[in-house]
Amino acid sequence: MGNRRMYQPRGKVLGGSGSINAMIYTRGVASDYDEWEALGNKGWGFKDLLPIFKRGQNQQRGGSEFHGEGGPLSVGDPRQVNKMCHVFADAGEEIGIPKNDDFNADGQEGVGVFQVTQEGGQRCSPSKAYLQPVRSRPNLTVITKALASKIIIEDGRAVGVVYRQGKQEHRIMAAKEVVLSAGAINSPQLLMLSGIGPKEELSKHGIPLAHELPGVGKNLQDHLDVILIEKSSQKESYGFSWQFGLKALMAPFEYMKSKSGLLASNAAEAGGFAKTDPSLDKPDVQFHFTPSWLRNHGLAIPEFGHCYSLHVCLLRPKSRGEITLKDSNPKSKAKIRFNYLEHPDDVTGLIGAVKLAKKLLAAKAFDAYREKSVHPGPEVDSDAKLEQFIRHHAETIYHPVGTCKMGNDALAVVDDQLRVHGVQGLRVVDASIMPTLIGGNTNGPTMVIAGKAADMMLSTEVVSEEAKATA
Repeated sequence: MGNRRMYQPRGKVLGGSGSINAMIYTRGVASDYDEWEALGNKGWGFKDLLPIFKRGQNQQRGGSEFHGEGGPLSVGDPRQVNKMCHVFADAGEEIGIPKNDDFNADGQEGVGVFQVTQEGGQRCSPSKAYLQPVRSRPNLTVITKALASKIIIEDGRAVGVVYRQGKQEHRIMAAKEVVLSAGAINSPQLLMLSGIGPKEELSKHGIPLAHELPGVGKNLQDHLDVILIEKSSQKESYGFSWQFGLKALMAPFEYMKSKSGLLASNAAEAGGFAKTDPSLDKPDVQFHFTPSWLRNHGLAIPEFGHCYSLHVCLLRPKSRGEITLKDSNPKSKAKIRFNYLEHPDDVTGLIGAVKLAKKLLAAKAFDAYREKSVHPGPEVDSDAKLEQFIRHHAETIYHPVGTCKMGNDALAVVDDQLRVHGVQGLRVVDASIMPTLIGGNTNGPTMVIAGKAADMMLSTEVVSEEAKATA
């Protein structure tokens, strides 16, 4: 897009991208999952997944129809909320977007403060929630500083994994099945390196074909993020000034004492979901509000002073990208082509989303804080100029999915049990199996995919044991 090479981070760490994200906990809406089921994926509707969402949750507000308590994943209200977040919510309400204190309950539409995956002001990652409590189990071995290079396929069955650790190559053989959870970028890459994927792609790189699956790497989807930044005349936001510098110097002491203050912030503290057209049956855009300068993933040098930033993305883009191989070397990075804005509806939709964001920032609630528009400036004053601004400045909001999609059509990679079509003993369990992108942040839904997979694997185990007992 715009002939740019774009930043695409991933969590190569225990807990995956849930260990490096902004800790925002959202689910999307019920119809997102009902659509998965309508595509032929039995048991993946919202009514089936809600109990798994609840089971995994330790909701700090307590249990309810939509929330669970006592689960491993701590979800609650953030300990640090900048005053500007409330100004943002007031501005949204002013232009007709209702305030919402729970985006994961009956209605998603609205603006407010996000709940986060934190416990006592500290990140509650999937690793902390699920892995650390069982690290001492004798049937669990965790190998780090390793790179999986190939799934071993024999007679149409996955029987093990080859991995490299340092300069040594190792093999681990599977007693029952292999579960691939390398994420929406690396799961299709590893399948192709193992000979599972589009025949032409494998042949191009001299990889022997183990099983032809044309959909591996296809159907890539993501939320494309546009950032609007305003210079603030006040010093309430997180910024670069002597006043804020003093606060920053004291922040470590406040955090050590009470696990609160600046260091407890998840940066994108507030946000919401809105409709660009009131006739829509569900929100089509998401906001992330950061009471600071945040451009180009935090890599751009900020202006001196104070700013606030509003991120906006289109929730259900129609453009589709793909993952392909650079070569047959497992150490090489996969080729990632998102094809952002390839579909014309995404262009018009995102222009509408940016217009709504500009309207929100122009609300009276911001009058006491707004000094000037920085990004984009006032010269970007037409749809054509907005489109060019989007093409030159939009970035990922880190929600890639869909490259090993679940289903039964020609491009499906796994079935509704997450088993790879045509290969026995192999499942894929991560965001790559999502047939369509959900309307929200993907961390919580990805953990639910894992919970659903665990149920299915345990059910298979029980059936196998019962079969042995009756044999």
